[in-house]
Amino acid sequence: MTKITLLTVLLLMISGSCFAQFSIDGELRPRTEFRHGYGTVIADDADPGFGVSTRARVNLGYKKETYEIYIGVQDVFVWGENRQLLIEDENNSLSLFQAWAKLKLNENWSTKLGRQVIAYDDQRIFGGVDWTQQGRNHDALLIQLGKESLIFDAGFAYNQDYDNAAGFQNVDNTYYTTGFFSYKTMQYGYVKNTWNAFSASFLFMNNGFQEFDIDNKADGLSHLQTFGTHLAYAKSSFDVASNIYLQTGHRQGDIKVNTGLLASLDAHYKVTTKIKLGAGFEYISGKSQDESADETGAFFPLYGTNHKFNGYMDYFYVGNHANSVGLVDIHVNANFKLGEKSSLSASILNFSGAEELPSGEKSLGTEIDLVFQHKFKEFSVVAGYSQMFASDGMYELKGVSEDLAADSQNWVWAMLVLKPKFL
Repeated sequence: MTKITLLTVLLLMISGSCFAQFSIDGELRPRTEFRHGYGTVIADDADPGFGVSTRARVNLGYKKETYEIYIGVQDVFVWGENRQLLIEDENNSLSLFQAWAKLKLNENWSTKLGRQVIAYDDQRIFGGVDWTQQGRNHDALLIQLGKESLIFDAGFAYNQDYDNAAGFQNVDNTYYTTGFFSYKTMQYGYVKNTWNAFSASFLFMNNGFQEFDIDNKADGLSHLQTFGTHLAYAKSSFDVASNIYLQTGHRQGDIKVNTGLLASLDAHYKVTTKIKLGAGFEYISGKSQDESADETGAFFPLYGTNHKFNGYMDYFYVGNHANSVGLVDIHVNANFKLGEKSSLSASILNFSGAEELPSGEKSLGTEIDLVFQHKFKEFSVVAGYSQMFASDGMYELKGVSEDLAADSQNWVWAMLVLKPKFL
């Protein structure tokens, strides 16, 4: 595109903003990490990991009276992964993160379709996973009702794989993308109502996973149902929230789920204008030793922002722990306002399995998380330190001998966040 053409397009967009709202914003988020036991127990003879990754996003928004369009482009790269003078992006990370249209059908009803972030409540089951540089999105169609204190969403998704174009043109609808609970089909309903200080929501979701026979040929779908409620109350200096979700049906690999359970309760109290204290627990059911290989009682929180829960070192449910012994997480936390622009949060989390490991052990360990944030005029800096004190059960769970493990398991990170509004 020539400079004249580009300038013409920009002028048309700006002039059109007299009748419609057009916006351009972005994000640049470099993050440095020192990993010495992040995600799993590190062996004593293993070198710690150190590197810098960056998320770069440009977002375009266009809003009129009856519709809205949003397009977000992002690239996620690690410093130095591209060889000097290499013409292409070696990790193919440049992508269309969001591309959706929202159509207003009448005063209360609308539909939103395309690639989008789906997040509800505390993001336990559906979340944007914003901590990860890549984030999470869904290709889906939503039908939405927003009326005073009532919200209702119905979502539908049908995923296809065009790599086998000839097959798709005829009779083959096989979805070859597997892993991380990638679904072929999804249907869900979400409803939430708010009454002054109290709110309650209910979510029902059905996922269809592509299955294959022993010859790697398509063999129908297995269906997993997840449903439950999120309750929240907040008044004055006190707030409390609870999750109760059940899971049944069949998960990927056609494994029968014997009714998995997730239950949590968290409460916070603002002691002063600068100090807020909290405590809570979470129970997530696991697979018992009595269950066969093709059945499980383990619950998995699917598409939630799992980094937000169960410790920032991501030992559980972040690409791991999918069909394991479950988790009992008892935690306390404190948030301190250090000034007008600075804050410090501290958490202590004690972990144990909901089911016994083969040795009979349940205790997994204790984690400490510290996060400091300072907001400057137009950007912010966030840094954190986490320490894992592993118990015998953790070494067994992660498959590392305690005698061969490093004495200290920790993780240090620092992140710069810039979110410019270009137009």
